[in-house]
Amino acid sequence: LLTEAVTKNPYCVLLLDEVEKAHPDIFNVLLQVMDHGTLTDNNGRKADFRNVIIVMTTNAGAETMNKATIGFTNPRQAGDEMGDIKRLFTPEFRNRLDAIVSFKPLDEQIILRVVDKFLLQLEQQLGEKKVEVTFTDQLRKHLAKKGFDPLMGARPMQRLIQDTIRKALADELLFGRLTEGGRLTVDLDDKQEVMLDITALPKKEGKGSRSEPEEATAD
Repeated sequence: LLTEAVTKNPYCVLLLDEVEKAHPDIFNVLLQVMDHGTLTDNNGRKADFRNVIIVMTTNAGAETMNKATIGFTNPRQAGDEMGDIKRLFTPEFRNRLDAIVSFKPLDEQIILRVVDKFLLQLEQQLGEKKVEVTFTDQLRKHLAKKGFDPLMGARPMQRLIQDTIRKALADELLFGRLTEGGRLTVDLDDKQEVMLDITALPKKEGKGSRSEPEEATAD
């Protein structure tokens, strides 16, 4: 599959996410690519990688950088994560990399932007249902705090939104006050649970309903 994809798109960026989880044989394949700029599949077909930019991500070292300093030990310094990388990847593999870039943990403002990204998707979907939605700042900060993990990143956030906001909205959209659309504010109550403030639109009259006949006047 990889050789076919690169043959069709010889000028591309190849992203290998969480490469540390790959089978050891994959690293031998990558060594061939980085050494010779080609990859040969089981059928003997060669794919040209000379114009492919390979980007690999890894969580190696993330736990080390996020550990809090305890007692009188020295604070964590930039570069401490290299010990984990050296344990996971062979010298032959590391020597063929152009660069290893470490990223700092996301700060609160960046996490809030991630929250807004997920909420914007939900807002667009609700717009298709004629629902105008507002998310309070209190809710956004709650999602940023509960939906972000230093080791897993923002991946739990989508699940949190699914289990709280989307789940609470499902019945209202299908059978409740938002079947015909309306205005919605999503906030938190005193127990820090999701609360829906709904202003529903009036339901349309059924096709079988009739208006009252006008009173006839005699000439």
